[in-house]
Amino acid sequence: MRRGLLLLLALVLGPGFARAQSSLSGVVQDSATHAPLAFASVFLANTTLGVTTTEQGTFTFPKVPAGNYDVVGSYVGYRLAKQAVTVGTAPQQFTLRLGPTANRLGEVVVRPNPHRADDYRKFVELFLGRTTFSAQCRIRNPDDVLVDFDADKNELTASAYKFVQVDNQALGYRIKYYGLQFNTNFTQHVVSFYGQPVFEEMTGNARQQRRWEANRAKAYNGSLTHFLKSVHDGDVTAAGFLAQRLRIVPNKRFPRADSLMRQLRRERMNSVFSRADQDSMARWAKVPPAFSMLYTRPRPLDSLRRVSPDGQHVFLRFVDNLQVSYLREGPDPNYQIRTALPTNAPFPPSDRQVSQLVLMVPEIEIQPNGQLANPLAVFTDEYWGFEKMGEFLPVNYLPPAPAAPPSQPTR
Repeated sequence: MRRGLLLLLALVLGPGFARAQSSLSGVVQDSATHAPLAFASVFLANTTLGVTTTEQGTFTFPKVPAGNYDVVGSYVGYRLAKQAVTVGTAPQQFTLRLGPTANRLGEVVVRPNPHRADDYRKFVELFLGRTTFSAQCRIRNPDDVLVDFDADKNELTASAYKFVQVDNQALGYRIKYYGLQFNTNFTQHVVSFYGQPVFEEMTGNARQQRRWEANRAKAYNGSLTHFLKSVHDGDVTAAGFLAQRLRIVPNKRFPRADSLMRQLRRERMNSVFSRADQDSMARWAKVPPAFSMLYTRPRPLDSLRRVSPDGQHVFLRFVDNLQVSYLREGPDPNYQIRTALPTNAPFPPSDRQVSQLVLMVPEIEIQPNGQLANPLAVFTDEYWGFEKMGEFLPVNYLPPAPAAPPSQPTR
């Protein structure tokens, strides 16, 4: 397959929603003087839950579903403050202390970038994505985005003064992406970005609301979150997924072919390639770095997860790589098959969404809502690597309940 982008979307730990809920409250203060900060923004990262502090700097989240959260505080002239909390059934109180940024202004050096327009265009395409939904996303504060290209490393990086505001007209969300750290390496074909986003639901007429609800369900179905929740709940097949074992085996012939190609390029650096040289280069270019071996049998559930003895925790675990196909929907019309794993794998069927999942640790806990305890524990490739901000949902999004099967007539 053609080499493509490997999307590592690093999100903070999302809540494992359950029936239990409790309250979170506290105060936002200046870290040096401990003076309260009035009208500061406080939110639970990756959710639609956000509040503003009172004149006394206090805040309250009255009903927070049980789970793990990053509570983030933001105030003009101060650095972000973040605190991880686990919500159970008992109310919790804590203090967020924000450090002023004024004493760091002298350390900030902004270099003129004559290529900013082109660098920014590349950032927008990679950050928002190329899907049909991504085409309906707009960054509303482009001047707040700092982009820089390092030619030696062939890397593009981006950050923001405060936050990047993305209006997603396809899903009806206004996203403020705080603390953005974006990086793409064009040599390795890897894109990664992370931060602390907060979602605000847009208001619209009844027709818009229905469209947003339908699009949100479409974005959720077949997503990584949907798949992980199906693993957690033990209904992978019923949810429409096919999970198969995928082995990537290095090609022993590739190192020599690659070495010969590099050597010939060095030798002909200041000359024209002959017909024989071109034939050799074409032959060596056809040698794949690795071979992929797909096991056609579906992986059984117990090869995808481990359940703790008390039944309270579910861990994702599998050997080799995992090819995951969502069988109930085809790919987006704008999708072009790309992979960051250079193999000889054939093109997948066009009637399904085919992704690859690579587990970077022996196992990682799956929260009940399909979020991972550590999102950096996995790499996603192919279709999941293609979906980006256009399909980005808050972790407290609840998909529509599946329709009940029709009742059978009694005799």
